[in-house]
Amino acid sequence: MSERIWTAGLVVIGDEILSGRTHDKNIAQVAEWLQVQGIRLDEVRVVPDIEERIVEAVNALRVRNDYLFTTGGIGPTHDDITVDAVAAALGLGVVVHPEARATLERYYADKPGGLTEDRLRMARVPKGAELIPNRMSGAPGIKIGNIHLMAGVPHITAGMLDALTGTLEGGAPLMAETIGCWTAESEVAGLLREVVKQHDQCQIGSYPFFREGKVGANFVVRSTDADALAACTKSLCDALTEAGYQPVAGGI
Repeated sequence: MSERIWTAGLVVIGDEILSGRTHDKNIAQVAEWLQVQGIRLDEVRVVPDIEERIVEAVNALRVRNDYLFTTGGIGPTHDDITVDAVAAALGLGVVVHPEARATLERYYADKPGGLTEDRLRMARVPKGAELIPNRMSGAPGIKIGNIHLMAGVPHITAGMLDALTGTLEGGAPLMAETIGCWTAESEVAGLLREVVKQHDQCQIGSYPFFREGKVGANFVVRSTDADALAACTKSLCDALTEAGYQPVAGGI
């Protein structure tokens, strides 16, 4: 398996996210899904339903990462402009995908109103795009180059991610171990730096908390190499113990 770290960007699109009317759940589920694929979520941007803002975010993140995902803005209403924005970012026209149209025709055949012009908007794609199957509802996701356009509704997003499982090239999955300690992180900052310096295949994140009237921190060691992860975790525990602290495997 490749040692290269593959990365992805995520653009979350929607005024309802920024206003707080809708609480985003897609960042976590996209990040978790990517980890299983051996791909690291490197950056997330949340942008409003404004075409030039979407274009700016898409162009910035698609060139900086191996993959780009977007959630939201591919529905049937006037403010669903993600397809147009991504097409503009790529300098492409927008067309009705025949397979998407056929899927929507089948889906709405027995529903009131049938396939209306508004519903047909969900078959529009940047020219040359492929479809991401959507088993939850009629409207498919869209793939164009390294960009994947997905629904904003979390359970529909989950279905699209499931359809993509195993289709993207990635590197070694990022593994993690957590060590907890009742100490202020500032007291062990130098110790953490020394451990990281000795284990260049690993990263250590420090997450302080206040609980039971005491200050503590959880240290999360991450690596794509199992042996390096184990060695770094042991070094951290040994260093904490030598400094007079009591490390707790699995965190506090």
